[in-house]
Amino acid sequence: QKDATETGATLAVVKDPEEAAADADVIYTDVWASMGQEDQAPEKEQQFLAYQVNSRLLSLAKKDAIVLHCLPAKRGKEITDEVMDGPQSVVFDEAENRLHAHKAIMALTM
Repeated sequence: QKDATETGATLAVVKDPEEAAADADVIYTDVWASMGQEDQAPEKEQQFLAYQVNSRLLSLAKKDAIVLHCLPAKRGKEITDEVMDGPQSVVFDEAENRLHAHKAIMALTM
């Protein structure tokens, strides 16, 4: 919050996904059960179903909003195929850029 104030940005923490998506520039999601926690997946799916990034949720964001996911994605769970493969998705660009960022870090630390 302090950094946001110092830079003129705003930061709001909300629990309602529709409130969070309303007029958003970016919608970011991640897997609901991390690798190694697959046994928790059914429980997590129940807990987070309201947070699924789908076309209805995306329709609340700005018309030029982008969608991000760090991958790997569980299609149909945290993000729908329609959104992940849609024109506002930059999921695969994000993944490609991460590769180059990792290579740059390796080059700097070798």
